[in-house]
Parts: sequence; structure tokens; C-alpha cells
Amino acid sequence: MAPPLPLVFLLMTAGAFGTEWSVKYNQQEICALKGSTVFMNGTFTHPEGLTVKETFWGKHTGEELTDLSKDPDYSGRVEFFTDDQKHFSLKLSDVMKKDEHQFCFRIKTNVEKERWAGVPGVQLRVTELHVEAPEEVTEGQTADLTCKTTCSLTDPFIWYKNGRPLTTKTIKNNQLHLQMVSSEDAGSYSCAVGGSQHLRSTAHSLRVRYPPKRVSVSISPSGEIVEGSSVTLTCSSDGNPPVKIYTWFKGSASVGEGKTYSIPNIRSEHSGEYTCQSRNDHGERRSTAVKINVLYPPKSVTVSISPSGKIVESSSVTLTCSSDGNPPVKIYTWFKGSASVGEGKTYSIPNIRSEHSGEYTCQSRNDHGERRSTAVKINVLYPPKSVSVSISPSGKIVEGSSVTLTCSSDGNPPVKIYTWFKGSASVGEGKTYSIPNIRSEDSGEYTCQSRNDRGERRSTAVKINVLYPPKNVSVSISPSGEIVEGSSVTLTCSSDGNPPVKNYTWFKEGGTSPVGSGHSYSPLQSGSYYCEAQNQHGAQKSDLVPVDLNGHSVTLFAAAGVGLCGVAVFLAVFFYKRRKRQTRIMNEPDYVNTRRRTKPPDDDSCSVDDYENITKAGLSAPPPDDDTCSVDDYENITKADLRAPSPDDDSSSAQDYVNVMSLNGH
Repeated sequence: MAPPLPLVFLLMTAGAFGTEWSVKYNQQEICALKGSTVFMNGTFTHPEGLTVKETFWGKHTGEELTDLSKDPDYSGRVEFFTDDQKHFSLKLSDVMKKDEHQFCFRIKTNVEKERWAGVPGVQLRVTELHVEAPEEVTEGQTADLTCKTTCSLTDPFIWYKNGRPLTTKTIKNNQLHLQMVSSEDAGSYSCAVGGSQHLRSTAHSLRVRYPPKRVSVSISPSGEIVEGSSVTLTCSSDGNPPVKIYTWFKGSASVGEGKTYSIPNIRSEHSGEYTCQSRNDHGERRSTAVKINVLYPPKSVTVSISPSGKIVESSSVTLTCSSDGNPPVKIYTWFKGSASVGEGKTYSIPNIRSEHSGEYTCQSRNDHGERRSTAVKINVLYPPKSVSVSISPSGKIVEGSSVTLTCSSDGNPPVKIYTWFKGSASVGEGKTYSIPNIRSEDSGEYTCQSRNDRGERRSTAVKINVLYPPKNVSVSISPSGEIVEGSSVTLTCSSDGNPPVKNYTWFKEGGTSPVGSGHSYSPLQSGSYYCEAQNQHGAQKSDLVPVDLNGHSVTLFAAAGVGLCGVAVFLAVFFYKRRKRQTRIMNEPDYVNTRRRTKPPDDDSCSVDDYENITKAGLSAPPPDDDTCSVDDYENITKADLRAPSPDDDSSSAQDYVNVMSLNGH
């Protein structure tokens, strides 16, 4: 006989990298129950310098191992597990008989030729449970039941009788021993193993032969009997084989045969004690005596409701019980369903509520028996209550998704009219309210109003908070207005988003890398800048904002100061020309906005009057004794885009003066 296989199989070989491959299985052979889940475990090592790229399990068929998880026969039934300590395992669920194979673990590394398979692997055997036992035994004998398998299971065996586990019988390994069998041992037996109690064997029925037991007589009608009625006595007994011979006795005298004994039109002389004797192949037994006394229990038990018609919540209702019995009924018990709710001939419900709805019965009792009425149904009408709103899908709501609100309420008659409100405004009808492609403006509090014939009620508000990516992204500059050379500038990014934007990134036109981050940014170079605002749901860029840090404001005021004398020259020429051409201007149309370029002045014509006129216009100019008017001054005025007639141009008018005065707002 060959030695048993070891529990742990070690496969080892030298690797190209100086270390060794090894695959160790915790068990080399496993016996599993059909339909159970089995685990195959082990550890592995590999040569140093290699990186494991893939591991899987496969069936050892003598050919190249293939991934078991990709085999259609194992779809959804296998799971592979590995960890950093190089433990591996295979979980195989719903084991089938065709799974009886040798399973091996395969390792692939970053080097094509450095891969390994743990061969031989783990041999799986699959078994079912089957109960072997006699079909029938006689009471008093012994019986042994065996739970048969085709391989050796390691878990303990569990026995069941009629679906319940046995704890008081003798169980040894896979065998159940019944000592001194009794009729109580008859039943359906099955077996299972620990950990797989749901995978039981097919049930085996054990029959026990025994003489009659529990022989009894029932009287119909029960209780004392009324003269003139018919009475039937019925004999019941337990025996195997079943009892077929029944004999009736009144006192000691035999009066009839058969399972039943009937007395039509019963009379007083029929009163007395009756017994039944049952017999089968294994013996006989007589019942306890029953006594016949002619009277009758309650009958014709009915319930009436007052007031009749519809029952509205908060009204009062009275139930009245009527019955016939001898002696007269004095004990009445009221039930709602199976629960006792009151005593007495009447049962009143003041201020009735919805929870009082249900089926009510009255039970009448006298000394000879009891009888319950047919159920009467109370249906309480009431306005809607417990109105609530659910949101689908639950969780966060993102702009562009679809949201459905569902209204639930309790009312009788059932609610059929639902009205939806956002705040105080009605927005829809029906049990559900859907918002496809939801937008930020759909955020708010929603309520549902339920209505039936009895009234209406509104739910507690539910809040919809729509999340959306940044929008309306803009940049503001501080300080505003002209920027003086050498001063600093701060750009501030503003946006609208939910959740609020916390991530701002700054870019300079033409660049691909960010130049800054945060809500504000101070540029160090002239150029056009924009910001990108981002939250969990997206990002948006602002428009470009130009920033000039080269000091244009300083240059402008210097040019204006140098050209003040040119302005003074223009004013002097203007008033001279005006007096000279006053008569002609009266007869000719105004010459407005000629937009001609001026010539340089011919002479130094600065004066105190010129200086005052320029000052009134809001311009800075050198004092009148500063003899600095020159052609350069005239050119400075021209560069400042001031329009003036040439000093010797004879066409000055009032409009020319207006053009110069506009410098006050230039």
C-alpha cells in the first residue's frame, strides 16, 4: 500500500537569479461536499530581482495551465487571493462533481522565461451525503442509520429528524444509533456536516410498527346534547399499521362497529359512558369513556354595528353581540383579529381612530361550549397623515442629473391627489415630481401636499442642494484706474460654484504653466492674465485681463506739462481770429470738428492770460514768465491727440475752443 500523501507539498527549484522558486500547498488533497465552498491555500517564493506580474489558478490536465477564472465552467464561482507575504488561496464556490480535478497555482514575472507552476497541485474530491438505514423496524428493536460519503470529510456529522437537529441520540462518527426504537422514532432522517448544515442529504423515511396508542373519542356536537338532535361519536387512534377494527361499548356492552357511531334522534336513555376499542396486527387498546348529556352550546352568534354606513375618524361606534344558547349566554368576549379587546354584550369605541380599523368578532360562551361570530369589518375613513418625501437618487445632486421626488402618505380612502411646492409656489402634480437636467436654480425646499375626500396635509420640507462647477468667473484689478510705474497691482478672481470654489490657478496669456494660485495674484510683469476656478465638479476660465506695469500715467502728465505753452499759443490765436472773422461767421455755417493738425507756433506768445485759461481748463502749465514755448510744445500737444488750428489758419471758431476745453476731461 502506498504511503499517504503529505499535507504540505513543497516544490522547489533554483532560479536564474540565484534564489529558489517554491510553492507550498497547505493540503494536497481535499474532500469537499457538493454545493459547498472550498478553499485551497499556500505560500510561494521566487528568485530575487523578479517582479510578480500575474498569478492565477488552473486545472492540471497535462497541458499549459489556463486561468480558471476565464473558464466558462467556473464563471462566478472562483476567486483568487494573494498578499504581500506571498500567501495565496483559491476560493471555489458551489462545488460540483465535475470539479474533481487537480488545481495548480501559476506565477508569471517580468521576465518571460521566469515563471512557475506549483505542480502537482491540490487534488479535489467531491462527495454527496446519502443515508443508509432500514425502511421499517418494530417498536422495541434497535436501528442504525449511516451517513455515507465517497471520500473522507473532516468536519463532524450532524443528524436531523423531521428537519430538526438531534441532540439526545447516540452519534458516532457518521452513524446514528437508535436503542429500543419507539413509535416516536418514526420520521424523516437526514444528515449534514458541520459548516455546511444547509447541504443536507436526501431525507430517509423510517417507519416503526406498533400497536394502537392514544385512543380517544370525540362527540359531535361537543358538550351536552339536546334531546331530539343527532350525535356522532368518532374514534381516533395512532397505530402502525393503521387501525382498521373499531368496537363501541356502552358501559361493558358492545353496541356497534366502525370508526364512527351515530345516534339519530337521541333520547334520554342514550345517556351514559361510551368507549371505543382499537385493534391492529400488534395489539389493541380501549379509549377513556366519554359521557353524553343532552343540552346545546351557543349558536347563531352575530354582530351588528351602530351607526350603520361610513365610519369617519373621531366618531363613536358601538358593536352589539347576539347569540342563542342553553343555558343562556352570559359571557361575551370581543376580538380584533386574534387579540382580545373587551368583554360584555356591547363593545364601544368613542373617538374612533384609523388604528381601530380591522375585523372584529364576538365569542359567546355558556356552560357547554363557545362559538365565535363571523367577522365584521370596520373601515375608518381619515384624512392624509404621515406625509413624507423621498429623493431619488439619494446622496449628492449634481447639475445636469435627473432627480425624482416621491410622496408617500397614509390616508383612507387612499390619497390620489398630490401637489408639489417649491417654497410657496406650486410646481407640479402627481405622486412623483421629476426634474430632468437639474440646474442650480432648482435648489430649494420642496413639499408635497396629499389630499383625499377627508382632507389634506403637507409634508415636512426636503431640501435640494444642486452642486455645479464654477461659472461667471471674472477678474478684478486693484487699484482700479491708471497704474503708476513702480506701484503694485493685485488681481482678484471671483466665481460662482457649489461647493464654493477654493482652488484658483493663474495663467499668463501665451503660457502653458500656471504663474500663481490662490484667490488673489500680484503680477510682476506686464501682459494679459486669466484665472481658472475649480471645484469638485469642474473648472472654468475667466476672460483675459491686460496689465501694464510700464508707467504710462507718468509719461502722460509729463507730456501735458511740456505742451502747456502750445495750448496758450492756441488760445491767443483763437481769440484773435474770432474777432477778425466775427462778421463772416454770422453769414456762414460753422466749421465744426475740422480735425486738422496744427502747425508749430512762430513766436513766443505765452502770457498771464494764457496761463489762466489753461489752468481753468484743468491743465497743468508752466508759469507765464517761463519762456519755454517752442515747436516741441506744439508737437507734444499734437501727440496728445489735441486738435487745434494752425496759428496762421484763419478758420478758428467756437467749436475749436470747445475741442480744446475737452482736455479737462481727456
